[in-house]
Amino acid sequence: MDSWLNFSPFSTTLRGRSITFRRPVIMGILNATPDSFYDGGRYTTPSAVLAHARQLLAQGADIIDLGVVSSRPGAQLLDPQEESSRLVPLVRLLRQELPSHAILSVDTCYSLPAAKAVEAGADIINDISGGQFDPDMFATVAHLKVPYILMHTRGLPSVMQQAANTQYHDIITHLIAYFSQKLDHLYRLGVNDVWLDPGFCFAKTLDQNYQLLFRLDQLVRHFPDNPMLTALSNKSMITKRLSAVHPPMAASFPTVPDSEIGTLTLNVLALRAGTRLLRVHTPSLTRLAIDLLYQNVSSQ
Repeated sequence: MDSWLNFSPFSTTLRGRSITFRRPVIMGILNATPDSFYDGGRYTTPSAVLAHARQLLAQGADIIDLGVVSSRPGAQLLDPQEESSRLVPLVRLLRQELPSHAILSVDTCYSLPAAKAVEAGADIINDISGGQFDPDMFATVAHLKVPYILMHTRGLPSVMQQAANTQYHDIITHLIAYFSQKLDHLYRLGVNDVWLDPGFCFAKTLDQNYQLLFRLDQLVRHFPDNPMLTALSNKSMITKRLSAVHPPMAASFPTVPDSEIGTLTLNVLALRAGTRLLRVHTPSLTRLAIDLLYQNVSSQ
């Protein structure tokens, strides 16, 4: 097996269970919101949310990542109380109806819905803001004692793509400094189970996204004790590049949209760079790639 396929296992504790992941982890995206960029409006009823969660697991997702607020460029965040009122019933539903071993992450940047979701049965907090939008988030995560996904961005989603938020002397140097500062704060609070997400398409230009992808291995090597998560699925950095291709690639592959092919391609590059978790809308293709590349390694 080629050396780049040597996956670095990592362990975590979820609701008292110690789990070791021995090959790349797939996080299936469940957007229960009417305005997400990719699948907004598809899963807005409890029955639709539950059915899609089951579909994601059947397609090979290791983790379900549930969110009720869109963070696409230009989006407005919800009030934390309103977000909680939407999120918590769905967490309870999934916890009750999915298999007991199913792993549930919640995508929120506020401490109130984070705390209530974990109380309802969530296992992981996925925070796109890296603690920037709520000063109580880090202390709340420390109290909850759950794994925390620390993402990079600048500014609220409504303004993150403005020029002032996409200026970096060097994207990797900036991310190293950002994560180092945040990790120091979290470690001082006793939060040790932290996964990193460099935030593709959050406060980054198209060129910066590809600079980040092609140098992702540098970031991985700098933080060997913090599993790297990449979220590239169907993002604009794919569709903007593919829009220049004519005729569209989908004409040759009518059952697989261009962006899914692009997602799979970039995910393989991310694996080669050392990422350990992949956040995707459609797990089946990514699961196929992982099964092909890591067929001799058990998942857990």
